[in-house]
Amino acid sequence: MTIADLTSEERQIVETVERFVAKDVTPAAAKHEREGTYPDALVAQMKALGLFGVAVPETYGGLGLSMPAVAAVFETLAAGWSSLAACINGHSTLAYAIARHGTEAQKARYLPKLATGEHRGAICLTEPQAGSDLQAIETRADAAEGGYRLTGNKIYVTNGARASLLLVLAKTDRTAAKPSQGISLFLVEKPRDDVTVGSTYQKMGFHQVDTVEIRIEGALVAKDALLGGVEGKGFSQLMESLEIGRITIAASAVGVAAAALKVALSFAADRKAFGKTINQHQAIQLRLAEMATRLVAARAITMRAAGEKQSGARADMASAMAKLYASEAAAEITREAMRVLGGAGYIADYQVERLHREALLYLVGEGTNDINKLVIARRLLDGSEAELLGLP
Repeated sequence: MTIADLTSEERQIVETVERFVAKDVTPAAAKHEREGTYPDALVAQMKALGLFGVAVPETYGGLGLSMPAVAAVFETLAAGWSSLAACINGHSTLAYAIARHGTEAQKARYLPKLATGEHRGAICLTEPQAGSDLQAIETRADAAEGGYRLTGNKIYVTNGARASLLLVLAKTDRTAAKPSQGISLFLVEKPRDDVTVGSTYQKMGFHQVDTVEIRIEGALVAKDALLGGVEGKGFSQLMESLEIGRITIAASAVGVAAAALKVALSFAADRKAFGKTINQHQAIQLRLAEMATRLVAARAITMRAAGEKQSGARADMASAMAKLYASEAAAEITREAMRVLGGAGYIADYQVERLHREALLYLVGEGTNDINKLVIARRLLDGSEAELLGLP
């Protein structure tokens, strides 16, 4: 599936995002990066464009986009400034989780406000002793009068400081035969005194996206805060929902890679060495050819994963492949772009320096690439998605 396969309405939305990026994002991104300011005006424009509702069904006020269209939106945003894509990545996964697994009351309560951005969503998964192994979490949800009492610390929560709705992974049954069967997801609104922001992490890139520790200290929530209303379903609900996160991360990586190639092509057409522009030197041409090939392949595998997810089939392996390949491609393409620019590629005035720093996050975000390789290997061995992907 490609962008040409989108509906005419979806293509119009993608084109609107392209105009927004060209007119407002690209001119402002460097200034925000340089001054360390949060892009409040750009986020407000994203709300007005409905981009906080890309994963919310139309019946609840969202854009109701297909997964390929969602991927196209994220690629376009990230090509302009990946920090803006990061503002709605976890938010969109949370919205999808509610739309897919929530009760009717939860959908009616939260999805309209998520669509407008009145509610900003964040996902609370990782803990100091439980990163890739989410079954080892220690956050607990103890039964209490009228609901549950949540206690635990979550780290690396993207947009956690600004979020008003958290999706919290917690253990409801610490004696379950299989740890995954004792895990549930909870919808927790903030601000509240027993859910606070702890450390704010200083990162290599994405400086305008807050990444924080969330401390949950005996927070009492009602029974209807349990996603879907049934205990022990949280791990499977999360794994299915994270397929969306992998696809949007892959699409964002494609956008970063596309931006890096664009800068490299432009620079190579202007910069002269030994009497001619450097794009006439074979060494530069070989680099550009490899960069372009990797970009096209990364976009293709990402859209394939998006198509599989849209079909209603599990996209565990497909989304893991997309995230793995696209993130590795983005890291390589941005590195090669730095080499095309030479010394200029290491200077903050040129976009490539930032793009390379940001590309590195995609290697470890939304599941490290080694974890995604294990996901792919498991699916290869059990054959569950082999036919869909044309594998032996």
